[in-house]
Amino acid sequence: MAIKKSELYSSIWDSCDELRGGMDASQYKDYVLVLLFVKYVSDKYAGQKNPLIVIPKGGSFADMIAAKGDKDIGNKMNIIIAALAKENGLKGVIDQTDFNDPDKLATRKDDWRGNVIKEREVLYAIQSHIPDEAEAERIFNLVRNQPDY
Repeated sequence: MAIKKSELYSSIWDSCDELRGGMDASQYKDYVLVLLFVKYVSDKYAGQKNPLIVIPKGGSFADMIAAKGDKDIGNKMNIIIAALAKENGLKGVIDQTDFNDPDKLATRKDDWRGNVIKEREVLYAIQSHIPDEAEAERIFNLVRNQPDY
């Protein structure tokens, strides 16, 4: 079944809102724009002869994807962006956003644990797949109490 454009936009918007956490949208755009820039220049210039922007080893969007799931992903993102900035004379331009700032970026644990409304949503999602209320509650508590998931 094909997805409607409005459903896609809504899903993307909801995802961005969830990732943004409590950060103000005016700050969040800095993170998104840097990611979009790195993605664009990586796609456009990687492997080209005499490119306008050089994509150094360890400074591409593919390197960002490779860092997925790493416990130190924020620091790795900063290093990747710094490599791209240094290679292209963009220090102080694209490397100002700190992807390792815990005060601005939510951690996975921050996303829903301790937030009553979000915890309820997680519990309801579990209950939609596990009709036994006691079993759903048990699984919810196991997930909520995991130190890292």
